Amino acid sequence: QDPFEAEIDIVKQVSSNDAHVQEDEQLALAIQKSKEDEEEGRRTRDLEEHAQERGERQNNYDNSSSLKDKKEGQTSEESVKEKEKRKQFEEEVKHDEQLAVSPPPPLEEHDNISSEAPLDENEEQRIIWESLKDKGQTKPSEDEVIPPRSKCGGCHSEIEQGGSVDVFGVPWHPECFSCGACRNPIAVHEVQNHVSNSRGKFHKNCYNRYCYVCQEKVKIREYNSHPFWKEIYCPAHETDGTPKCCSCERLEPRETEFVMLDDGRWLCLECMDSAVMDTDEVQPLHFEIRDFFHGLFLPVEKEFSLLLVEKQALNKAEEEEKIDNQHGVVTRGICLSEEQIVTNVSKGPKMGENKQLTGKTTESQRVVSGCPVTAILILYGLPRLLTGSIMAHEMMHAYLRLNGHNNLNKVLEEGICQVLGHMWLETQRYAPIDVAAASSSSSSSSSNAAKKGEWSELEKKLVDFYKYEIETDESAVYGEGFRKVNYMVTNSSLQETLKEILPRRG
Repeated sequence: QDPFEAEIDIVKQVSSNDAHVQEDEQLALAIQKSKEDEEEGRRTRDLEEHAQERGERQNNYDNSSSLKDKKEGQTSEESVKEKEKRKQFEEEVKHDEQLAVSPPPPLEEHDNISSEAPLDENEEQRIIWESLKDKGQTKPSEDEVIPPRSKCGGCHSEIEQGGSVDVFGVPWHPECFSCGACRNPIAVHEVQNHVSNSRGKFHKNCYNRYCYVCQEKVKIREYNSHPFWKEIYCPAHETDGTPKCCSCERLEPRETEFVMLDDGRWLCLECMDSAVMDTDEVQPLHFEIRDFFHGLFLPVEKEFSLLLVEKQALNKAEEEEKIDNQHGVVTRGICLSEEQIVTNVSKGPKMGENKQLTGKTTESQRVVSGCPVTAILILYGLPRLLTGSIMAHEMMHAYLRLNGHNNLNKVLEEGICQVLGHMWLETQRYAPIDVAAASSSSSSSSSNAAKKGEWSELEKKLVDFYKYEIETDESAVYGEGFRKVNYMVTNSSLQETLKEILPRRG
C-alpha cells in the first residue's frame, strides 16, 4: 500500500472542492453578465421603438399641418387640439432624450455573490480623513480643536513654532531667557547650570561675581552672601545706608525703589504685595489662627482685641507691660496682660505717586478685658505669612495665660510658642489659594496669589524663609527654646510635649 495514498486523496479532494468553488463563481459571473446583456438589449429595443414612434408621429404631424394649410374655415377648437398634440409630442421627445443619456439602473446581485454594505457618509469621511492624515496632507476642519500656542515663561506672550528655548519643560523666547548680569542670552547648553532666583536668571560664572545691589561684577575678592537667599553683594552695602526689607531682609537693588513705612521700616515691593496694613484687614487672619488652634485641640475661648500698630506703639506697650527684652530679638508682636491705651492703625496707607504711602489713620483705645489677656499687638505692614506666624506665636502665649500657666520656664514657653508659629507656616505650604484669599482683605494690599490663582515664587520662598529664620535663630531663649521643644514634639506629639512641660495641677 502506498504510504502517501491517503494524503494524495486529501489533496485531490481539496483540489476538487476548489474547482467547484471556481466553477460556482464563474457561473455567478456569467449569470450576472447575461442579465446585464439582456437588460442592455431591452433598453436598445425600447429606444428603437420610441424612435420609430417619434418618426411616425412627426409624419402625422407634418401631414396634418399641410392639410390645415389647405383647408379654410378650420374651427378654433381644432386649432387648440393641434397645439395640445404638439406639446405632448415635444414632452415625449424630451423624455426619450433623458432616457438615452441616463445610466442604466443597478442590477440585483446574485444571491451567491457576497457584497459589503455601502459606507455611510460619516464612515467614508473618516476613511478619507485618516488616509490624508497619514500622508501629511490634512488641513484642520472648522470643528477641529487647534491647540493653543505655547507662551513664553518670561514675557508670557505667544511663541512662534520653532522659536523657543526649552527650560526644564517651559518654553522661553531666546531674548527673554538672558543673563541679568551681562544681559547676553543664556545658551541651551548653559541651561542646566544657570542660576535662577527672584532677582532674575544668570550665567553661573556671572552670578558668582555679580553684586545684585549695584548690579556690577564684584571687583574685590571678598563679598557677602545672604545665608538663605544666596545673593552676593559688596560688603560696603551693609553700612552705606542701602535699604533692607524688614520682612525678607534683602537689600534694595539699584534702580529699584523700596517703600518706607511711617515708622521708618523699609518694605520691598514684592513683600508689599501681600502686606496686611490695618486692624480691620487682619481680622480674617485672626479667625483663621483661632481655627488653627481649635484643630490642634488648643481652643482659645476668650475674646480680646487683636490690633496692628506702628513700631513706636509696640515699644511703648512693651515698656508698660514691663517686659524685659534682654535677648537681642526685634519685637514684632506682644501679648498684653495689663490694661493700657494703645494707638492702632485703623486705616492702612495706600500707594500714591512716586511710590509714597499716604492716607494712614490711627486711633487710640483702651484695651480692657475680664481675663488675663487684654490684647495681642502686631506690627502693621508685614506680609500675611509673617503676620500669621507672629500671631500664632502670640496666640500660644494667650492660651498658656488663659489656662493659668503664668510662671513657665522662659526657654520652654518661648520655645513652644515658636513651634506653633513654625507649625502654622508649614500648613501654608499646602493651603489652597482660596483659603489664603479668604483670610485676606479685598483691599489693594491683599495677597497677590488670590489675583493670579496661584502662589507667586516669592510667596513660596517666603514660607521657607520664615521657617528658616525660626530654625536658625541663635538667641539663647527663642532659638534654643525652639530647637529643644521641637525635638520633643517631633519625637512624641504636641499634646504629649505640653503634658511634659506644663506643671501638673494638684
